[in-house]
Amino acid sequence: MSIDRFREERLDEPLEMYLEIFDEYQGHLDDLLESTVDLTDLEQSALDILSDKDLLWAFRFLAGPPISADDLKTLAEASLAPTRLRRDPDMVRRILEVVRMGLDRRRFPWIAEGREPSEAERQAAVLASAALIATSRTQASRRNREKTAQEDTVKNTLAPDLREVPARTINTLDDAPEVGQFCGESLLSNRKADIVVRLWDRRILAIECKVSNSAVNSIKRLKNDAAAKAEAWKKDLGDRHIVPAAVLSGVYDLHILEDAQARGLSLFWAHAPAELTDWIASTKTR
Repeated sequence: MSIDRFREERLDEPLEMYLEIFDEYQGHLDDLLESTVDLTDLEQSALDILSDKDLLWAFRFLAGPPISADDLKTLAEASLAPTRLRRDPDMVRRILEVVRMGLDRRRFPWIAEGREPSEAERQAAVLASAALIATSRTQASRRNREKTAQEDTVKNTLAPDLREVPARTINTLDDAPEVGQFCGESLLSNRKADIVVRLWDRRILAIECKVSNSAVNSIKRLKNDAAAKAEAWKKDLGDRHIVPAAVLSGVYDLHILEDAQARGLSLFWAHAPAELTDWIASTKTR
């Protein structure tokens, strides 16, 4: 059932977002190459590029593989805040050097060969880079959209019987919502939980909402993330006080599901919400 729903959603997913991002960044990449004389003079327009969020995205994707914003800051020992960059030319130089060293020689062969690009090379580089950016941004948007949708679904499932209260930082059991209440994403003993419920028997139900697009992906989503959190929460708050759980949709490896359960994670499926609400209701008589 979960895999069938996953197939339906992916096959129905429109291409408009990818194409819109592709067209937008094709223009930004044209501007980037023009302002830097086909990447031979990065210094002249450096501040303009690094201060513009779209040009910065394009700039980071000049490297092969592309460099994330966090990695760029770490590798260059720099901030990407425009105000900091304007005050620190050395910081700008370090950022340019990191990207220049990682420049994709397949997309931009003329740089290593010290010559001007042909029009065909230039166009191919722009199209390839726009495709990379559009793919990355579409995938990120899809993950965020799926996660948000699943969290909303779980909240709507809980709402008839439980009252939602504001999110909060939960360092001790007393910080959690009251009995019959739940809150959205909250810091629970130094690790974020997507939804935190105070059960009728006063235990805390910490729910992670997970969407996996493949059996391999389920290793990261479930084993390395949700199950690891379950172990940490049980250690910090006590086995008798915390019930770590995950609401799942998508594709999962059976062995990963079994491993997660063995590590103390209770599993529910998004397409069967009654199983979650029935279990919560059962804690009234515990």
